[in-house]
Amino acid sequence: MKRIKIIGLTGQSGSGKSTVSEYFKKRNITVINADKLVREIYNANSPCVKTIAATFGDDVLDKNGEIIRPILAQKAFSSREATIKLNTVVHPFVTYEFLKQVNRALKNGEKYVLYDAPQLFESNADLICDVIISVIADKEVRLKRICARDNIDYNSAELRINAQFDEEFFRQNSDFIIDNNSDIEFLEKQAQRCFNIICN
Repeated sequence: MKRIKIIGLTGQSGSGKSTVSEYFKKRNITVINADKLVREIYNANSPCVKTIAATFGDDVLDKNGEIIRPILAQKAFSSREATIKLNTVVHPFVTYEFLKQVNRALKNGEKYVLYDAPQLFESNADLICDVIISVIADKEVRLKRICARDNIDYNSAELRINAQFDEEFFRQNSDFIIDNNSDIEFLEKQAQRCFNIICN
């Protein structure tokens, strides 16, 4: 682990993390996406899925034992306490898969790995990162992006936002802050600055 630098990428929902992640990927930095890891461990009848159903109720599963994401999201984002419950179940599984991929990158001789993780701090994965980049944006901007991206209504999007840390938390706990209230060109310039400092 000491021979590879782990870059944590996180921030508020709808802030534009994916664009920053893609910037690093295009520059041959291995990107491990926490959301993809979650999809992989959300297999029917997996230990993770069974624990989620035991915690939130069997109605979060369809007849095939698969997670019904809108129902789980409605329950998990209904309060900060509910979100913490979901995190407590899911994060250990995700972190285990993440560390497996980091080890694979290390064996391949890679020097950097970027971990794109919306729940970086909540999962305590920040503790194993060498540097942390957080992407932020104004609430109204994020609400519009989330509604368009996930095809959900304003209230559902607001539930997600309210369950997350506020902007000040990210500012206090990150090495780099990327402000994404402007256009994509400005966003990429900030991503370039981070890349040049971290990876050179």
